[in-house]
Amino acid sequence: MRHSDVRGEGASAQADGDIPGGGAGAPGTVPRQRDGSGPAGPGRARPARRGRRRVLRWVSSVLSLLILATAAAGYLYYRHLNGSIQTDALNLGENKLGGSKPNAFGQTPLNILLIGSDARDDAENQALGGATDTFDGPPLADVQMLLHLSADRTNMSVISMPRDTMLMMPKCTEPGGKVHPASKGLVQTNESIQRGGPGCTVAAWTELTKIPIDHFMMIDFKGVVRMADAIGGVPVCVEQNVHSRTRDGKGSGLKLPKGTSVIQGETALQWLRTRYGFEDGTDIGRTHAQHQYMNSMAREFRKNAKLSNPVKLNSLAQAAIEAMVVDTGLNKIDKLFDLSMELKKVPPGRITMTTMPWVYSTKPGLAGRVEPKAGEAEDLFRMVREDIALDGQGAGSPTAAASPGAPSAPAPSAPSTGAQQPGPTATAAATAAPPAKTAVTVRNSTGGKDGTEAMVKGRASEVAALLAGKGYTKVVADTRTGAEDTSVIRYATDAQAADAAAVATALGLPAASVQKSDQVAGIVVFVGKDWRSGSTPAAPAPAPTKAPDSAHALNGDNDQACMAIQPGFTW
Repeated sequence: MRHSDVRGEGASAQADGDIPGGGAGAPGTVPRQRDGSGPAGPGRARPARRGRRRVLRWVSSVLSLLILATAAAGYLYYRHLNGSIQTDALNLGENKLGGSKPNAFGQTPLNILLIGSDARDDAENQALGGATDTFDGPPLADVQMLLHLSADRTNMSVISMPRDTMLMMPKCTEPGGKVHPASKGLVQTNESIQRGGPGCTVAAWTELTKIPIDHFMMIDFKGVVRMADAIGGVPVCVEQNVHSRTRDGKGSGLKLPKGTSVIQGETALQWLRTRYGFEDGTDIGRTHAQHQYMNSMAREFRKNAKLSNPVKLNSLAQAAIEAMVVDTGLNKIDKLFDLSMELKKVPPGRITMTTMPWVYSTKPGLAGRVEPKAGEAEDLFRMVREDIALDGQGAGSPTAAASPGAPSAPAPSAPSTGAQQPGPTATAAATAAPPAKTAVTVRNSTGGKDGTEAMVKGRASEVAALLAGKGYTKVVADTRTGAEDTSVIRYATDAQAADAAAVATALGLPAASVQKSDQVAGIVVFVGKDWRSGSTPAAPAPAPTKAPDSAHALNGDNDQACMAIQPGFTW
């Protein structure tokens, strides 16, 4: 019965004019009546209409199911990707500067610390990492790069810190409460990750550079391999045939012919890890090779990460998510997507890769290790703090690009980083105690960290007298001394933050000079080498307009960069 009904409805439909030119209102046809009378007749019109309605309902149902199924699959895949994101705490130190602050035009720069971990904590990483004596041991942050995206999104600056850099480590407290005390001596920077995780590496950078860090991204061996495979390879260049292998078996094993090669998988990892064979065989040469790779990878991403190639785009996204650990402010796919869109705005020609200026340490037991180069390293950090492009093509701030009288349109805001701790001056005016009730200690630190200048005698008493004249009747000059290049105010507890900020304002010191520290008992003013005389701190020198030559800058458009090869490592 059902089959004959279907056939009958189909025959009625065809006879009823379901052909070109047929149907109600078409020329040469007779209109049907609503009540079924007229030439169409009840025996012909109604079955046709019911048939079409059934077909439409069936098609609509199928389409609805397909749409729902697709949406459900998309939602489940979205949840799967979200569930794959690994996160860790952003900053485990006490010196929390908060997020980057907007400029006068409402545009906010963005600072991201990129960390490469040498963790050998699973079979895949162990197979790639070698060094069996380090299996399951504490990881090292062997690659550290600070990426600065300018407020107006016109340029990007990257500063690498060699892994052999020696620093004073800040106090780091893990989320579970375990405390890693501040170091009493210099510690190699790549050990920072062992003091609670990537959040302590962030804390070490914050302590050294005074740059607010908004996010971090950490990747391990297998992550590098997966990313290189997903992108389809990265072009790199060597000036001669190279084989990174010493007579006693050390080296990454990288073996490439002279010229340009497209590397991926384990070869890409070998490139990033190569020390023996590049330039002078030190970690500095490895840093330069990493810059060449990063610039080349950025160019490849631009070629591949297009909506017109969804398979490649999906592959890249999946590889990136599975490869990284990020801070909790990047714990959703949409946040990572927003961040990628912000980074994509900068053309390769405005990306500048640099290495922190350094000098070999002269301290006992630190042969071959390096320390930040006084003056030039700080110049580089200051340019980032003040949002000045490292390529010398003008500041990232809109004051350099906006036409007179026409305010620049704000750039889209950066992805949400979650709750940010305000800087110490955020509520100082409202919550600081009266000067007469604030105890302050002043310490003479005018000799500077390098000790090349003699301490200015009586300087602590002079600055204490300045504060007393401003109503700080509980101020005392400390008999102990310190060593600071820049004057700084340190405080011990959160309850003292506003009072410390008020002291800075009274002395004319910048907000960035106020720091929390467990090395002091109260509020202590360290009068540094920059304030050896006078009643007000010396005005800072004009900021540099270009990265110093010692930063070894590499432009993102430079696709001709080629690594020099260390003698004895050719074939």
